[in-house]
Amino acid sequence: MTATTPTELHTLSNAHLDALEEETIFILREVAAAFERPTLLFSGGKDSLVMLKCAEKAFGAGRIPYPLLMIDTGHNFKEVTDFRDSRAEELGAELIVRSVEDSMKRGTVRLAHPGESRNVHQSVTLLEAIEEFRFDALIGGARRDEEKARAKERIFSHRDSFGQWQPKAQRPELWTLFNHKLQPGEHFRVFPISNWTELDVWQYIAREKIALPSIYYTHKREVVDRRGLLVPVTVLTPPKDGETVVVRNVRFRTVGDITCTCPVESTAATPEQIVIETLATDVSERGATRMDDKTSEASMEKRKKDGYF
Repeated sequence: MTATTPTELHTLSNAHLDALEEETIFILREVAAAFERPTLLFSGGKDSLVMLKCAEKAFGAGRIPYPLLMIDTGHNFKEVTDFRDSRAEELGAELIVRSVEDSMKRGTVRLAHPGESRNVHQSVTLLEAIEEFRFDALIGGARRDEEKARAKERIFSHRDSFGQWQPKAQRPELWTLFNHKLQPGEHFRVFPISNWTELDVWQYIAREKIALPSIYYTHKREVVDRRGLLVPVTVLTPPKDGETVVVRNVRFRTVGDITCTCPVESTAATPEQIVIETLATDVSERGATRMDDKTSEASMEKRKKDGYF
């Protein structure tokens, strides 16, 4: 990634972060007031940690009025899941973890082959968790700048009784007036940081001194170059015949299932340095790091219609 000069960081205003934070806190409180059984989706990633920081400001440590929910594929980065657990304990928040592996044992998830990524199958486990706990609102950390299917979505995104998102049935949102009406079995996905960008997130992390899992910052890692992505070499993602393993200084712009998440080359070791890098990049974080979004132009939209986050 191409770096800009440190002078740009010193002159970069972050005054708009107050307005974004205020909007996010308003939405988090609106969910608490409007729904009976909401939950906050919490992976331990940077976006959910920003959202959790806003929830802490909205309600206070130990007083967040809804549980945290994590859908674990069983192939998540250990640095992230360990951080997830410690942060939830630190805040005194209830953490619910449901696993794709449990869905596989029940037979509700069946892999096409043992090496298939479990990422897409999180939808099944998520819908099972919604039924188990009768959640009527799920708060997620998706942002509109991540991917064009996400850009279509409202802040309060209605899901039908099958957990499906219908892009042609979006409800209007005027003057922060949200339609909370639900029929039996339906629920909402709510995205309080929809209007944030990746740059906003990193500026906020820097301003608020939010701790993150270590893999968000530069570290040495074995990778292979595959279809323009740096694929980490792990037991789950071994090199293919003919590929050359190299050691690079990398960091993760986004974290998810190991089988579909790639790092980018970087020497950024602090939020401030990442802000400088983000100013210079012209590829979205999902476009630069997610193998599962490379399958087709409509990959994300199809998954969302099937109940994905």
